[in-house]
Amino acid sequence: MRVVVGLGGNAILRRGDAADAATQRANIARAARAVAELARDHQVVVTHGNGPQVGHLALEAASGAFARSLDVLDAETEGMLGYWIEQALRDELPEREIATLLTQVEVARSDPAFATPTKPIGPADARRLVPSPAPRRIVEIASIRRLADAGVLVVCAGGGGIPVARSDDGRLEGVEAVVDKDRTTALLARELDADALLLLTDVDAIYRDWPERREPVGTISPAALRALSLDAGSMGPKAEAACDFVERTGGLAAIGALTRAADLLAGRAGTRIAS
Repeated sequence: MRVVVGLGGNAILRRGDAADAATQRANIARAARAVAELARDHQVVVTHGNGPQVGHLALEAASGAFARSLDVLDAETEGMLGYWIEQALRDELPEREIATLLTQVEVARSDPAFATPTKPIGPADARRLVPSPAPRRIVEIASIRRLADAGVLVVCAGGGGIPVARSDDGRLEGVEAVVDKDRTTALLARELDADALLLLTDVDAIYRDWPERREPVGTISPAALRALSLDAGSMGPKAEAACDFVERTGGLAAIGALTRAADLLAGRAGTRIAS
């Protein structure tokens, strides 16, 4: 079975965690153990979020001498986190071929998201909203597919990918945005003909009427999931990405805790979205 796994940025740098390398690498080691459990039995492709990390880098860039645009910061975090994830996976799967690929994701300059920033990045005390245009095309998809078909465990499309758009003369240029990781992960899963999409985060399931009621959602259809009221800044994009994947492919999607990846796939934990 081919499984695309999206690791949430808030699972790599959890709420209240110190934003240092040791903390993030410890969290990534936990994630790698869960991914490795899947990869022993299935073909796995991994993506990851970068919301907290790119926000911290943006603050540093704004206060320092080396100012960088968001596309460059996206590339920096994709490289940093991909490097740590690959190292942790190699510790768990020493005999496995693993490759991390910087990934560009094409968006449209006309996307209305550029006029209405909605994507939160950064730590809670300095959070800001940035544009989050829809992913239209994964530039390196052919290379990712070749690697996956050859049995390589691929880490790619980190942070939603590096956002690029076409210039008037047809060249790809970086743009000031952060593409939603879950939407890119769903697009990647569709392009790779994945059987399952797992979105792993720092909570164990989707909850109805959160935070007033704490009733976890088990198995649910896309239509019923869309009818729930979910936070547009956190669980909403994950639910929409899962629904989109299931409706377009007929595959399985699941959302839940980072450490329960195998249980999510087997139906023993989290929220499963199925048609």
